[in-house]
Amino acid sequence: MSWPEFLGWLDTLALDVGGYHISLLGGLKVITVAVIVLMAGWVLTRLVRRFFRRLSRLDATQQVLGEKLVSVVIWTALVLIGIDVLGISLTALTVFSGAFGLAIGFGLQKTLGNLISGIILLMDRSIKPGDVIAVGTGADKTVGKVDRIGMRAVAVTTRDHIKYLIPNELLMTSAVENWTASTKDERMKVPVRVAYGTDLELAEQLMLQATEGVERVQPDPPPAVWLVAFAETAIEFEIQVSIRTPEIGTGAIRSAILAKVWRLFRDHGLALPAPPDR
Repeated sequence: MSWPEFLGWLDTLALDVGGYHISLLGGLKVITVAVIVLMAGWVLTRLVRRFFRRLSRLDATQQVLGEKLVSVVIWTALVLIGIDVLGISLTALTVFSGAFGLAIGFGLQKTLGNLISGIILLMDRSIKPGDVIAVGTGADKTVGKVDRIGMRAVAVTTRDHIKYLIPNELLMTSAVENWTASTKDERMKVPVRVAYGTDLELAEQLMLQATEGVERVQPDPPPAVWLVAFAETAIEFEIQVSIRTPEIGTGAIRSAILAKVWRLFRDHGLALPAPPDR
């Protein structure tokens, strides 16, 4: 059997639905074109990435933005070329416009939202690869370095070497601290509670003394101690210090200050409040 005869035989293995002729040959054509489109898209996007990475006159944000925009154009062009090669009429696709619209509205809503949010983040240049950001508040706060801004999410690596994927849309709608974009100094607050009956002036002096000699604590602006509140079981203070390079972490500074406070209070006979009875 010759090649044309073999192709003709594949075309006879078909199912006619209305005015459409669905054959095994047509299915193989669709699979072949889809594979070629995917491989071509993969190769071209890798070449585009390498090209933009070599453009040293562009910063990291401009490189990623250019890469994403060109990648979208490439994939769009390849899909249209694939449709044309298969001989699919674009007008025929209008039959599926209603279902496609519903899919966009429900199934792909988050995906498109993240895609658009990622492009806006890159154009706005508020966050770029290499920045140290903090997302969330309180115990749920995530602090890490931005490794990559993708089409769907931002890859962040924390100081504990845990990788997080934060959806782009979340970064657009939540409060985000960019420690790298801000000043290299940051005002850090260390809460301290003392027992009632404590000499408050002496306690304040000792808390200020506890900040002396701690690595990365800045002398200007000078540390300060604020009385915050008279709580039910203790008097609450807040030590405020200005620190250098907060993006590399603040836990060691907080630990050093609190350890010195403990030793100074012990040496001067000041009491910390007892934990409440449970």
